Amino acid sequence: METNKKKITDHLQDQGALIALVLLVAGISIISPEFRTGSNFLSLLRQSSINGLIAFGMTCVILTDAIDLSVGSVLALSTVLCAGMISSGVPAGAAMLLALAIGTVLGAVSGLLVTKGRLQAFIATLITMTVYRGATMIYTGGKPISNLGDSFVLKLLGRGNFYRVPIPAILLLLIFAGFYFLLNKTTFGRAVYATGSNWKCAKLAGINIHRTKIIVYAISGFMSALSGLILLSRLGSAQPQLGDGFELDAIAAVALGGTSMSGGRGKIYGTLIGVLIIAVLNNGLNILGVSSYYQDVIKGFVILIAVLSDRKR
Repeated sequence: METNKKKITDHLQDQGALIALVLLVAGISIISPEFRTGSNFLSLLRQSSINGLIAFGMTCVILTDAIDLSVGSVLALSTVLCAGMISSGVPAGAAMLLALAIGTVLGAVSGLLVTKGRLQAFIATLITMTVYRGATMIYTGGKPISNLGDSFVLKLLGRGNFYRVPIPAILLLLIFAGFYFLLNKTTFGRAVYATGSNWKCAKLAGINIHRTKIIVYAISGFMSALSGLILLSRLGSAQPQLGDGFELDAIAAVALGGTSMSGGRGKIYGTLIGVLIIAVLNNGLNILGVSSYYQDVIKGFVILIAVLSDRKR
């Protein structure tokens, strides 16, 4: 009897995020008919793609018992550099590829500070967050870059649809499948989990801890840059304040999805559910007319509950 009860409790804890998402969608749908329209759900999927892509990269970092506070600044710097290249005559496709490469390098720099520089992840990424944000302001002079021409590729990335389904939502699901395979079916995925679970044992097992951490930070930088390109496409301009505070939503999604903040345990599908919870919260509270100030407070409490639940598990 006790064994069955424990199994049920464990199952409910494992599926807690999914249950919370279903209850949240049902509750807001009852309160607001506008929320449950098809067009609103498609808009919600488009909006969630940006945080989702960042959160996938953040999941890899957190699984190694680290954190990345620089994702918003990486997004901003890579995006304004892309916009600057396009406005100066570089073909949009080439500028977008260069922006992805820049984001990857910027992320890898954080990984090098953590590994070779032996800095705590919080301090290292706080430094890069500040430096990258400052570099963004210097490059733009604090002004948006708007002269982006009329590139089909750029427009398609953030504003396109495929049979009415937003391209960013399709991209989110495809990349989710890629991360699922990477973390669950590859040697690198096992190295990520082992590094976060017990790095000393992982090192004795022959895993290159430094290389693993540098790669996950590079992945995080790449995903941040990709999210920035989607934002650039949607907005039609590169604002120097892009990505400000995005690290909060990404960390919240990872925590809500059940990934342990001390590393070594968590699933990428949990992060996807966490992303949808954040998106539903933002979308539902906006429809209900709740002030953005209150929304930040609510999200803060949601993160607190998720972290306390993780400590209890």
